[in-house]
Amino acid sequence: MESARQAPTTLLEAVRYFADEEVCLAFVANLRWPDGIKCPRCNSERHSFLSTRRIWKCLDCRKQFSVKVGTIVEGSPLSLDKWLPALWMIANCKNGISSYELARALGVTQKTAWFMLHRIRLAMQTESFGMFGGEVEVDETFIGGRARFMHKNKRREKIKGTGPMGKAAVMGLLERHGEDGHSTVRAKVVPNTRKKTLGPHVREHVEPGAAVFTDALPSYNDLSADYVHQVIDHAESYAEGRVHTNGMENFWSLLKRAIKGTYVSVEPFHLFRYLDEQSFRFNTRTLPDGVRFIRVAARIVEKRLTYAELIGEECQTA
Repeated sequence: MESARQAPTTLLEAVRYFADEEVCLAFVANLRWPDGIKCPRCNSERHSFLSTRRIWKCLDCRKQFSVKVGTIVEGSPLSLDKWLPALWMIANCKNGISSYELARALGVTQKTAWFMLHRIRLAMQTESFGMFGGEVEVDETFIGGRARFMHKNKRREKIKGTGPMGKAAVMGLLERHGEDGHSTVRAKVVPNTRKKTLGPHVREHVEPGAAVFTDALPSYNDLSADYVHQVIDHAESYAEGRVHTNGMENFWSLLKRAIKGTYVSVEPFHLFRYLDEQSFRFNTRTLPDGVRFIRVAARIVEKRLTYAELIGEECQTA
């Protein structure tokens, strides 16, 4: 089996490069096992390759395994020549790619494309973070359809008051000019924007003593005990020197542009997955497309998302 060559740098190159199933196999195998192929069950390096089926057989535990085992594509009947271009597109399309567009591009059903995209978003999820320090912006927003565009029955069901009623609350933190010189963002769906919700989230992710900039929401009033807390009142101005939340406002603009322009409608149950996607793309915005693609491809291992789990059936039957 040939070793994978240098990763493609454009979508056209990616489509051509991954048209060969052998190249796809070598590419994923080299990413997954850079020091040599190992059995995912017993970690043995003794194996034989069954070329007719493109799988390996472990000579110690006697089990067969493919390059898909233990990855987001495990159990998928689709070949890697469809998965890898799909991964390229969602990683590098600035406003995301809809399931309908992906379905047309790959020649699969919309339901299949929707499932593929959510599995790739799982690979984009960053599981471990260090604490933010230095200067950190904290802000919140609400995601949801506008009441005037809803059917009157849906509006009666969702809208019980004024303002953000019926919308999902999202909190974001942005560290200005981190270790690589570029800002990094984290976003999370929260049940509400009260002090008992937002305060602990800030303390979980921001080092004590850091400079924290927020708007005039009263829920942030108790941050002064642990941080150098400065407030910008948007009723008066949007920036006073370094005191502003414009970085987070920029991220909210990008997020809502993707949701409203590409995905159109997002269920609150799945909103955190779209936050993972947009956060990953924002945090890797300075990287070349080929490097960003490699970052996602390297994260597909040890992550599995079944369709029942995706639509919530496992939670209902548990």
